[in-house]
Order: sequence, then structure tokens, then C-alpha cells
Amino acid sequence: MMETDMATIAEMLKAFALGFGLDLLGAILILIVGWWVAGRAAALVRHSLRNAKFVDTTIKPLAASIVRYVILIIVLIAVLSNFGVQTASIIAVLGAAGLAIGLALQGTLSNIAAGVMILVLRPLKVDEFVEAGSVSGTVVEITLFTTLFKTADGVFISAPNSQIWNSAIKNYSRNPTRRLDIKVGISYDDDVDAALDFLKNLVASDPRVLKDPEPMSFVATLGESSVDLTARGWTNTADFWATFWDLSRRSKTELEAAGFSIPFPQRDLHIKEGAETASTVAPAKSAPATSTPAKKPAARSTAAKPATKTAATKTAATKSTAAKKPAASKSTTTKS
Repeated sequence: MMETDMATIAEMLKAFALGFGLDLLGAILILIVGWWVAGRAAALVRHSLRNAKFVDTTIKPLAASIVRYVILIIVLIAVLSNFGVQTASIIAVLGAAGLAIGLALQGTLSNIAAGVMILVLRPLKVDEFVEAGSVSGTVVEITLFTTLFKTADGVFISAPNSQIWNSAIKNYSRNPTRRLDIKVGISYDDDVDAALDFLKNLVASDPRVLKDPEPMSFVATLGESSVDLTARGWTNTADFWATFWDLSRRSKTELEAAGFSIPFPQRDLHIKEGAETASTVAPAKSAPATSTPAKKPAARSTAAKPATKTAATKTAATKSTAAKKPAASKSTTTKS
């Protein structure tokens, strides 16, 4: 009897292992084939949309990613159904799991929503140079979760879509034209009107500067050591930086060649000394030169007179320092 029971159990375990092994093998096979199909389908979508002119370049990589993830979800459902799990229960489990995951991953799901909004409203596109918050660079790709950038010095940046969408986006490539300002300072002794005409003609002479709007020049500020002038013109966005660098160099060299001077930042200090103060300080120091006890009253009277003059002179010096501010106060401190 015991041997019959052991044989039955062995047969049951053998049948279970054979059935489970076949299910496991089928699941592994489905996973491998599904993973390969998902990758091939994404590559096919990416390749087919590469030369499609009616589809924006920003949407192409995102469409390939969506196709890949959809196929992978279908593969996962097929693997579970291979083990005998009902499809209805799978959908219910996925719905509950999706709700729980959505609550736990609010930030991650917000990246998906932000990526969809970026694709719909298109504040930025691939190959445009933008600045969004603390990130700036040329847009390389917009994926389901992140936006990829390449900075001007070749650094790779991957920023979450929510960070880009929640920031003010400054797009430097969207408009066809841009304004450039050439700023330069001249000496206060130079002819301002002549320098303004020279700068205006300098900007207008560059063929990359547009004739409409017409270039202009004006006095921007009166600085501490220079009169700051600005020459303004408009150019195509593609020519902006080359034109800006070229005109900045020419404004320095050609202004100096024309006789204008570009001063260094400097500050002039003028120290003024009062002759009255110098003459009154000396008697006050020599006043106590008395040795005879009999001449004490005379010594007091002679000492009192210079003291009165000194006080009056100090009052005058104080008034002059109030009028002349730092210069006189500095000289009074030096003399004392």
C-alpha cells in the first residue's frame, strides 16, 4: 500500500513538473520573442518616420518608445495567461496596480504628462537652442520621461519633462531674426555725436545686418569713467553670433583707429589741503612754552588768544568740510 502511494505521488510530481516546465519554457520563449519583436517594431517605426516630412522630428522617437512599451505590455499579459491566469483578472490586477503605482510615482507620471504637453504645444523642438530654468542647450530628443540636451561645449544633459514644462522656456531659435547690441565706452573728452554716427555706420556696413529695421545708435549710460554707447541692429538668427563677435572686434579696433579713446575703468581722487588749518595748528602746539612763575598770567593770556583763533578756524574748517565733503575731511584727518 505504501509503495502504491509513493508511486502515485511520484507520477503526480512528474506530471506537474512536466506541465510546469512546459509552461515555464513557453513563457521564456514568449518573453524572448516579444522582447525582440518590441525592439524591431520600435526600430521599424523610427526608420519609417525618419524621412517622413509630414511628421515632426520631435514626435518620431516618442512614437517609437510608445510602440515598444505597448508590445511589452501585451507580451507580459501573454506570459501570465500562459500560466493559466485569466485575462479579466489580469486587467483587474493591472488596474489596481496601476492605481497604486500612479499614487506612488506621481512625479514620474507627471513627466509623461509634461512630455505629452510639450509635444502638443511644441514650445521647443529638436535642433532648437532653448533655456528652461537652469538647463540650456540644443534639444537632441524628447522621450517619454526626459528631454535630452547638448550644451554649447558638448555636455550631455538629461532633464525631466516636468522640470522643463514647469519652467519659463526661452527659445533662441524659434524666431527668424534676432536683435544684436554692440556696447562700447568712449572717453568724456571725445565727440559723442561723431562716435554715434561712426558706430551706426559700422553696424550698417556689415552685410549680415538687416536694412529693416534700420540700425541705430544711442547713449546708453553715463558711466564712472566712460560714456557708454550702444549700436543696435537686426540679423538672421543663424548669423547672430558670428555677426556679434565680428562687430564687437571691429568696434574696438576701428574706433581707436578713428581717434576715439576707450578708457579703462578708473576713479580720480582729489585731496585738498587748507592753508588756514596748517597755520593755526602750529601756535596751539607751542603755547605752553613758559618757564617763569611771575609771567603766568601773561602766558595764560597769550595761550588763550591762539586757542580762540584755533576754535574759530576749526569752525571754519568744519564748514568747509561740510561743503566739500570727502576731500576736506580726509585732509583734516591727515593733519591731526
